[in-house]
Amino acid sequence: MGEFTIKMPDVGEGVAEAELVEWMVKIGDPVREDMMVAAVMTDKATVEIPTPVSGTVVWLGGEVGDTIAVKAPLIRIATDSVGESSPPPEAAVLPTPEPQQTETDEQPRTQQEFAPPPAPARQPSPEFDKPLAAPSVRLLARENGIDLRLLRGTGPAGRILREDVEQFLARGTDPAPAVSGLVKKTAREEIKLTGLRRRIAEKMVVSTSRIPHITYVEEVDVTALEELRAKMNAERRTDQPKLTLLPFLMRAMVKAVVEQPDVNATFDDDAGMLTRFGAVHIGIATQTAAGLAVPVVKHAEARGIWDCASEMNRLADATRAGTATRDELTGSTITISSLGALGGIVSTPVINHPEVAIVGVNKIATRPVWDGAQFVPRKMMNLSSSFDHRIVDGWNAATFVQRLRVLMETPALIFIEG
Repeated sequence: MGEFTIKMPDVGEGVAEAELVEWMVKIGDPVREDMMVAAVMTDKATVEIPTPVSGTVVWLGGEVGDTIAVKAPLIRIATDSVGESSPPPEAAVLPTPEPQQTETDEQPRTQQEFAPPPAPARQPSPEFDKPLAAPSVRLLARENGIDLRLLRGTGPAGRILREDVEQFLARGTDPAPAVSGLVKKTAREEIKLTGLRRRIAEKMVVSTSRIPHITYVEEVDVTALEELRAKMNAERRTDQPKLTLLPFLMRAMVKAVVEQPDVNATFDDDAGMLTRFGAVHIGIATQTAAGLAVPVVKHAEARGIWDCASEMNRLADATRAGTATRDELTGSTITISSLGALGGIVSTPVINHPEVAIVGVNKIATRPVWDGAQFVPRKMMNLSSSFDHRIVDGWNAATFVQRLRVLMETPALIFIEG
């Protein structure tokens, strides 16, 4: 009998430490070989750490939220063998969405759309029955008060997928009905920020404290664009996605940044270095169960309307399912924030540091507009966009947004090459 020590693995990319975001075991728990015991998060990935031995947990090297250095002791297990291990993380790396403060009008799919055939629930099992699930799935279960041991996973090796949790919810797990009458509530809950939510908080502090924002709002008449969009959707092929407004905006941004290259850039404020990009990599802020993430449509300048829509949909689905790769969640040069589906007339989007610009989309509404002789109904929408005032002057910000307005009000211009 001896103790086996598992050390914090080297997750690569020059990372020297990682945040402990979940313990899957506690002191005294029995574990078996290859069972996941902890999850840690770097800036770019969540890594689930398995145990290479069977035994009993006798020591844990920190609390959730702690930052632990690579090669530092993480967990000790009483076992028949003696030694220490830094398990290779490759097989357990799960991409972590790049945190962002904005939202997309591509709303999450319904539970029915995700739902697999019903699987029978089971009773919690005793020792060694630690469910296999990604941290994002565990978070979803915790938020809805679900014991994962009650679910039967449909993934490889019985792994519980997000779809399994959503199907469980769809079958009905409503809490007991509220007692009629008014009830005085005195309970309070303190929640420590960990994982993606902590990353989002840190990123917002950096962005708002280091970037002097200027926000410019412009009204855009999208009547013609909406008519074109409806016609294109009515005539689309079965293999083509349904078009939203965003692919048109993406193509308009590609044209507008040619005239304002400082907008499609990143700024290293420590080095005082602005980097302009010829390629246009557009981040699409997307809501997930764990928080806001920004998948990136790479090389939008080389994509047409349908290709932009297909890639945007693919990335949004992958991000919400937790299968997007690191490359798909990084490298944006300018970002779109869309709150249009939720309503709202004006927003003040926060720049996705180290970028220097973000384009915000507000709701479309039919409003009376004076045409010089009478009021006529037009479909109007506001663009609320923010810029790093150290790099982009007010005049240049306004010029960029005005160019977007012209392109979207006369959508034929979006399709003209050159």
